[in-house]
Amino acid sequence: MTVVKPVSYEFLETNLDILAETKGRIAVIVPPEGKMDPATRRVNRLTKGALARLIDAKAADAKPGKTVTLAYPTGMAAEAVVVLFLARNANQTDARKAGAALAKLRGKDGMTLCVGSQRRAAEIIMGLALRDYGFDDHKSADPDKDDRTVRVMATKPDELSTEAAPLLAVAEGVFFTRDLTNEPANVLTTTEFAKRLSDMKSIGLEVEVLDEKKLTELGMGALLSVGQGSVSPSSVVVMQWNGGAKDAAPLALVGKGVVFDTGGISLKPAGGMEDMTMDMGGAGVVAGAMRALALRKAPANVVGLVGLVENMPSGNATRPGDVVTSMKGDTIEVINTDAEGRLVLCDVLHYTQDRFKPAAVIDLATLTGAIIIGLGHDKAGVFSNDDALCNQFLRAADTENEGAWRMPLGQCYADLLKSRIADLKNTGGRPAGSVTAAEFLHRFIAEGTPWIHLDIAGVASVKAETQYAPKGATGWGVMALNRLVSDQFEVDS
Repeated sequence: MTVVKPVSYEFLETNLDILAETKGRIAVIVPPEGKMDPATRRVNRLTKGALARLIDAKAADAKPGKTVTLAYPTGMAAEAVVVLFLARNANQTDARKAGAALAKLRGKDGMTLCVGSQRRAAEIIMGLALRDYGFDDHKSADPDKDDRTVRVMATKPDELSTEAAPLLAVAEGVFFTRDLTNEPANVLTTTEFAKRLSDMKSIGLEVEVLDEKKLTELGMGALLSVGQGSVSPSSVVVMQWNGGAKDAAPLALVGKGVVFDTGGISLKPAGGMEDMTMDMGGAGVVAGAMRALALRKAPANVVGLVGLVENMPSGNATRPGDVVTSMKGDTIEVINTDAEGRLVLCDVLHYTQDRFKPAAVIDLATLTGAIIIGLGHDKAGVFSNDDALCNQFLRAADTENEGAWRMPLGQCYADLLKSRIADLKNTGGRPAGSVTAAEFLHRFIAEGTPWIHLDIAGVASVKAETQYAPKGATGWGVMALNRLVSDQFEVDS
């Protein structure tokens, strides 16, 4: 298993004298009005004015983040010169989009990025890092070695390196989530998933794996019922980052980790079932967020808990009509074994609150197809019992350009979960399917505990490339959660 990491960066003081002999690709930044900085002027001189003519020809259509390329420039050793149009006062979103555009043009011989004194240089670097991703672990080796290096020339390289470091830590967390979500289920078994999370002890996380024996002792009958049809053992992995005030209540992140979902006895149709390798996406986001917080040494207390199971049909699998007992003590009539994620989450949510007494709880899950019908693939569904926390998260998601939209809760939806023979059913039917799923989880949130449920079924993995990711796993949520922690849960240093 090869862990995909963001491209490596070298931060150098601007040296115009080496540009003529620099190989690979050289990227320069030009504001829409066409004014050249010293590096751009030097490249223009080396190319005998060819760069200026190219800029003049394209300036009228110079939207933020647009790139044009001068291939094999005369008088230079570079393979190409890339012109990135971006205003000096560009906002975060435009700067990141500009970086993402550069990522597609980096080339295998490396890139030298001349940022000079660009105000949003760190955000350009972040955008480039996020988009420069590929999951190639199961492809035959490419004979052409990729340099995967970007050399950044800046007026104050040490300051820029320091500013970019926490952003690149978050990018590595996003990559970790993408790797987990892209991985096929025969590789990312429940055991392998738990191992990869345990390996994060090396970056300072406290990690504990609760096995099936321990889960049985705790009474997690709902979670265990999902995995009982599989030969892969179920587990709950507990990750702790204690960077905040001693004994301060942590923020709790809880993720659904169904490494493969056949639907169980309520078997899914064959078409598209291969996509169910991503049904552990919620757990993947929790893992990536915890990795990012540890790498940047966030001054906050955060716990991440994930329930790892595989939902398979077998002679031992849970049947529709069975009644299981949750750790909380509520009995649940299983109407549909394909509504399994909520059975996993309800036990982990109860355990999280019972053990950690968190300041707030956020759970993430690829929970319902209904949320895709409602919101498509651009926004996650946000359900919450606390307006303040919900608004804080929505602001964080908006700042990080990660789509999110608040959905309703209400007793009328909870009433659809009433069971004739148990305390509740695990599904309320097709109408308002994502809302009744959220209300199921709401039942397991203690009174007075601020809570958000994020249904990420539409955004965790997509069929077309996004601004910051190729098609496949997006890593959605890592940046928004990191921003929320930074804005609301960190202590002053």
